[in-house]
Amino acid sequence: MGRVSVKKDKNAYQLAREKLGLTREKAGELLDGMTAERIEKIESGKSLAHPDEVLIMSKGYKMPELCNYFCARECPIGEKYVPEIAPKSLSEIVLEMLASLNTMQRSRERLIEITSDGKVSDDQVEDFVRIQQELERISVTVEALQLWAERMLAEGKINLELYKKFKK
Repeated sequence: MGRVSVKKDKNAYQLAREKLGLTREKAGELLDGMTAERIEKIESGKSLAHPDEVLIMSKGYKMPELCNYFCARECPIGEKYVPEIAPKSLSEIVLEMLASLNTMQRSRERLIEITSDGKVSDDQVEDFVRIQQELERISVTVEALQLWAERMLAEGKINLELYKKFKK
């Protein structure tokens, strides 16, 4: 068995592997097409993971949040457009979603007033930005729910066949 790493700043890929109690060699056997050497380069930061490798690790480790980590932190486009989603419990996600939807219900008429003429005047900018931020919060909560569902599917806690059937 390999030695346990004492490195302080471990990236998400190393933390995921170690959470499963896998050595790099064992992970290489689990992750189709990835060698222990390649895993070491990614975990040590000597080399960035490629998107296809992140998909392999995400599936093999049953941790879909690795894809979000990659997009939010390592992809040049994703760094600009993809928010990093922290894993949360279903109850936390639902409560955040309900709070955001309640706020948006109160802001709905104001958004209509602001955007009805197709422009945002100087006296409307502050409200417009606040509403945009609340919409972004809803978007992040939807992404958190999607990650939660993917995690439950990967762990077999949601019936995949039924999920696919109703997802159509």
